[in-house]
Amino acid sequence: MVTQQLTLPPLETLTWEWRGYPIQYTVMGTGRPLLLVHGFGASLGHWRQNLPVLAAGGYRVFAIDLLGFGGSAKPALDYSLELWQELLKDFWSAHIQTPTVFVGNSIGGLLCLMMLANHPETASGGILLNCAGGMNHRPGELNPPLRLMMAAFNTLVRSPRFGAFVFNQIRQKHRIRRTLTQVYRNREAITDELVDMLYAPSCDEGAQKVFASVLTAPPGPSPAELLPRVTQPLLVLWGAADPWTPIAGASIYQEFAKTHPLTFVSIPDTGHCPHDDRPELVNPLILEWLQESGV
Repeated sequence: MVTQQLTLPPLETLTWEWRGYPIQYTVMGTGRPLLLVHGFGASLGHWRQNLPVLAAGGYRVFAIDLLGFGGSAKPALDYSLELWQELLKDFWSAHIQTPTVFVGNSIGGLLCLMMLANHPETASGGILLNCAGGMNHRPGELNPPLRLMMAAFNTLVRSPRFGAFVFNQIRQKHRIRRTLTQVYRNREAITDELVDMLYAPSCDEGAQKVFASVLTAPPGPSPAELLPRVTQPLLVLWGAADPWTPIAGASIYQEFAKTHPLTFVSIPDTGHCPHDDRPELVNPLILEWLQESGV
């Protein structure tokens, strides 16, 4: 099924200072809190199809631009999942201060899992959408030729001489659109608005160094390490046609569901970003689970 996504009014954003860096966020609605966490290269605008619906469902919905992305600062740092976890913990302490449902896509999903496992006092539940297995591939996950190829590419990306050139090639709008056609199944969801939203932050000062740092960062903890320490209810949504995090890798959650309050839903003909690919399916699934689980 193909559905036309409507152009929504721009989200009203606020700025919070964290360790001297401006962090962009938005908040909408009243009620129990949700915190939406985007994936690599995205921003809080990636939740534009979800924020108003979830807020209208009776929730106070926050969304944040992680340091290095969107409208947040882009300092030259060694980026890591642990750094962003500290950001989320401090944001929660500054703005929410009550158990929250953490909602994340891709790397954002892994960050949410980290919050549930490492800071359980902050979380009443979690919703993971095509959760990443790590910031980057672990060496053992790649065959030797691909491992060598990725090592060479990472060296090139971090190169003072060639890094900017490589980044400028990757961030071109036609290449962003081509990448989206690989990970979205609903072609009508790939709008000029979406392409512009992903492209604009790449023009900011510091964006290239952020890209290089994130692309060559340690993978961080895996879901297999985190799940045994999670006690809160989980909803795991998975776009079944995702080429980046194939649904075969979601078996760990299906196994975990046998002993844990975890609901797993496979969404057919949907890619890596179900919330934006098929918001008309994802939003009702989230609201129904929130009501039934009582988190």
